[in-house]
Amino acid sequence: MRIVTWNLWWRFGPWEERSKAVLTVLRELRPDVVGLQEVWGNGDDNFAARAAAELGLHWTWAPFEGGTGRWRQRADETGYGVGVAVLSRWPVAARAVAPLPPGVNDDGRVALHALLDAPERPVAFFTTHLEPVPSLSAVRCEQVRALGAFVAAHRDATDFPPVVTGDHNAWPDSDEMRMLGGYKAPPSAPGLTLIDAWEFAEPGARPYTWDAQNPFATPRGDPSARIDYVHVGQPGPGGLGRVLSVARAGTAPVGGVWPSDHAAVVADLAEHADRPSPGRPRL
Repeated sequence: MRIVTWNLWWRFGPWEERSKAVLTVLRELRPDVVGLQEVWGNGDDNFAARAAAELGLHWTWAPFEGGTGRWRQRADETGYGVGVAVLSRWPVAARAVAPLPPGVNDDGRVALHALLDAPERPVAFFTTHLEPVPSLSAVRCEQVRALGAFVAAHRDATDFPPVVTGDHNAWPDSDEMRMLGGYKAPPSAPGLTLIDAWEFAEPGARPYTWDAQNPFATPRGDPSARIDYVHVGQPGPGGLGRVLSVARAGTAPVGGVWPSDHAAVVADLAEHADRPSPGRPRL
């Protein structure tokens, strides 16, 4: 089962060319499930819907519940909202949305749950986008507690481990990320352990999803960091859902343009218990 998470940088920069580049990368990756952040939508004009149609996937999205005027001013846009979305090879059997505690700009950030009707068993999938201001670790900790409670409330529908994706705007050794994992600090919800898929990366693999090598990231002047994640619950019976491989994607120009200011994270999970997954090669 191939999982992708990617922050799409909303409608900033040359977004029309970037949108084509994003679709090219996703088409080449052939994902089963995608968690997207900074997705734009305005009525029927929704990038998640467009991507799903192009890639032959199902989709659902959840807009931020407030504060989008700030985004529109930054991009000189009107009418478009921003939110998170899930694309899936399988139908979305159920969905839920949870508000996150507000940050400095009170954007109305949310977490989105999609219960995916995969052939052998349902998959509980989540995506979100946490507070971006570097100094607001305390806010992100509160958001992670809300996210953990949300995951815990929806994880029991299947023996496949929950999959949590997102742009968490936090370094791996931060309080909020250790809390989300629940194995290097007290967990965000009782009994909830979420394994950072990057723990299984090839030794020496460049980890940064916010990378100074990306010209869209360079002007900010922030150091390169890994701030985008795929987390997976502890494997189910027979190693179900265990991480097989993980890597970055979207790390170079496509047709002369970088797809986003973030790199994507791609993780392959064991879709079946004690059975090798046919088809795509390992990352």
